[in-house]
Amino acid sequence: MRILVVGGSGFIGTHLVGDLLKSGHQVRIFDKVPSTKYPELCLVGDIRDRQALLSAVQGVELVYHLAAEHRDDVRPVSLYYDVNVGGTENLAAACQAHGVCRLVFTSSVAIYGLNAGQPSETSPPRPFNDYGHSKLQGEKALQTWLEGNPACSLTIVRPTVVFGEGNRGNVYNLVKQITSGRFIMVGDGKNKKSMAYIANISSFLQQVGEEASNGLHVFNYADKPDLSMNQLVGLVRTYLGKDASLPVRIPYLAGLAGGACFDLLGRITGRKFPISSIRVKKFCADTVIPIEALLSYDFHPPVPLAEGFEKFLQHEFGNSRSGVEGE
Repeated sequence: MRILVVGGSGFIGTHLVGDLLKSGHQVRIFDKVPSTKYPELCLVGDIRDRQALLSAVQGVELVYHLAAEHRDDVRPVSLYYDVNVGGTENLAAACQAHGVCRLVFTSSVAIYGLNAGQPSETSPPRPFNDYGHSKLQGEKALQTWLEGNPACSLTIVRPTVVFGEGNRGNVYNLVKQITSGRFIMVGDGKNKKSMAYIANISSFLQQVGEEASNGLHVFNYADKPDLSMNQLVGLVRTYLGKDASLPVRIPYLAGLAGGACFDLLGRITGRKFPISSIRVKKFCADTVIPIEALLSYDFHPPVPLAEGFEKFLQHEFGNSRSGVEGE
């Protein structure tokens, strides 16, 4: 199959491209930065450039849309909408122009908002930040495209936080703080987090792209079991040969006030700090994502979550322990 991966130079995209190539597909990448692993497959361009997308989409049968502005500190905030909404509308127009009828879109569980309970794919969206709002609008733009092309296929995948070897996202930053000895738990640590290991989400994206049938298909994606922050931090400390319990904790409101101070300091100095009020809110929120649609689909994650977490720790932080205990 001839496949275009928009945003294919990123973390998830690079793994997905590798899996697709191993399966014999013809793949090319469209991204604003060159691919470090597959430079010969990469067309460098901006998703906000409709003409560039028109050229990239020509001749393909399946499009994966992974490109997004997703960091918490994007400035100006209009970039979320320019890229995540306007860029998605451009991609839909390019698919329409070239008759591409199969599209897989990585959205986000951020559309459900913070402390949303355990939202299913049919739960009402309540995004709390510009990223979540823009991803939801991106979904709606593609659903509008599908309404005009009812014989086509649109698969929307809403992943929770994704981690894995080579990623420098939230999970890596958390583990790095714990290994440095400077980590302080904010709140009681009882809130739970769903996570997704890179090899598993990549395998799922490949499968739904290859098997997609006509119509709209929506999936939350998370690997189970869900871990509380206390359990997650305890696993890391045990892996590193430390006492699993944390000696220092601060109340949630104190942590939130500290984050607000860094917000103000960032606005004054123009610097970006690793601590912010929104990151404190996200850290202390329950983010448990049910996967009913995924469980009813014939997909089997190739790597158990505990094994994936061990691989990640070994790759990024050294083999400090022979194994990680699952929950």
